[in-house]
Amino acid sequence: MTTPIGRLSGRMPGWVKVLSTLVLLFAVLLAGIRLIGLPGLKDVFGTESRDRSGPALLKSIQDISRYEAASGNFQVVVDLEKDAKYLPDALRGSRTLYVGAGSVDAYVDLGKVGEDAVRVDEDRTSATLRLPHARLGDPALDPERSYAVSKQRGLFDRLGDLFSDNPNGEQAVQKLAVRHIGDAAKESGLTARAEANTTEMLEGLLRSLGFEDVRITYEG
Repeated sequence: MTTPIGRLSGRMPGWVKVLSTLVLLFAVLLAGIRLIGLPGLKDVFGTESRDRSGPALLKSIQDISRYEAASGNFQVVVDLEKDAKYLPDALRGSRTLYVGAGSVDAYVDLGKVGEDAVRVDEDRTSATLRLPHARLGDPALDPERSYAVSKQRGLFDRLGDLFSDNPNGEQAVQKLAVRHIGDAAKESGLTARAEANTTEMLEGLLRSLGFEDVRITYEG
């Protein structure tokens, strides 16, 4: 004789059985993780980090002719949301709130200054310099000051994280943070500050060498 429960179980769609199995497996894994965190078991199941990295290899050496004239520190909040079609956020999808902190340098490339860009009068009391405009370097994200505020993930995403190790899990938000920091640097007036600092430095240097009239312009 078939019980009502047995009849009900036999009529359950296949996807319901799969989902029920996944939920049960997830509950068991969570219980195991909580068990590991109980007092007295931490020493038994604890992890230990060891640095087994090899020595750093020198790939190349490059002479630098840039004068780093200014540096800007920036901070941006990245809110990245990923949704899956035809699935609710509770099952598949993620949203990450990330605070990215980094810096951008502004420099004047003195290596591009040609001989015709420097003019000195016969008495060596007047000097005219034509320099290239200041440029922005690549944004540098500071990992010590950047961090994820919150991460919301669907059930399938959390299960995937349990069975796989993804060291680049925050790569997408980090790239967005770098891009936003670079955009902010373009609007910050950092290059103008770099040119003003370069002018002040060169004027002080040339006047210390005896030049009374120093003129510095930027072009190109």
